[in-house]
Amino acid sequence: MEDSLNCLSCGKTLGYKERNHYNYCAECMLNLEFRLELLDREEIDQNLQKILNFFISDVSAAFNKDPAAQSLLEVLTSYPGIKAILLHRIAHFFWKLMMPFVPRYISEIARELTGIEIHPGAEIGRDFFIDHGGGVVIGETAKIGDNVTIYQGVVLGGTMMNPIKRHPTLGNNIVVGTGAKILGPITIGNNVKIGANSVVVKDIPPNSVVVGVPGRIISRDGGKIKKIDLSHGDLPDPLTITISSINQRIEFLEKRFKIEPERKESNFEIYFGLDGGGI
Repeated sequence: MEDSLNCLSCGKTLGYKERNHYNYCAECMLNLEFRLELLDREEIDQNLQKILNFFISDVSAAFNKDPAAQSLLEVLTSYPGIKAILLHRIAHFFWKLMMPFVPRYISEIARELTGIEIHPGAEIGRDFFIDHGGGVVIGETAKIGDNVTIYQGVVLGGTMMNPIKRHPTLGNNIVVGTGAKILGPITIGNNVKIGANSVVVKDIPPNSVVVGVPGRIISRDGGKIKKIDLSHGDLPDPLTITISSINQRIEFLEKRFKIEPERKESNFEIYFGLDGGGI
């Protein structure tokens, strides 16, 4: 019998569907053998303690950061972000133990319950808060530091197919606004605020504010983001600031060369100002 009719792993003769779709027998594909004697017991204890410690910090972060939170019980039972991160902690524990199938299955259950997709391989620090959370995606090799807040629709995505570090690394004290996309194996420094719907594809230094598509650094004054910070929509608009600067330059040149622009009664003047407001 031809080699293609045999399982590539154990050599067992394949059925029709196995031969045409997988080249492995069902027993090999569903093999969930797990050898406890190969595990480091001390590491297991440390990881279990981390789950308990992170449970306290995650719930406290959600309660303290969200002004709508009325009680810890409400946070535990009603916040999809809390459900997603707690299930992720468990899935990540099994992922670290190299247990087959189970971590991905737990993450899939979390996605169905909350609409938040976190790969069990992602590493997430303490005081992590996902506000609302629908549509959030965090990839396998993503790394997130402490005191990070992200909003609905945020994606920490990869940009390559190779099984290497291909997702972002976020530092500490970071706020990522609604709908922002952070793509590739880039590094976001500490104390960074990323505006809503921004697309970030390059490294961002610490103490920066980023907005736009692609993301542009519009502030880097060394000021730290507060421990509790929900003002992810209160960001300057670099486009209106640029237009305002051009408008001021044109007015300066007109005055210097004594150019009087024609004005009609139907005309009105637009002044953008520092933050783009005013007519």
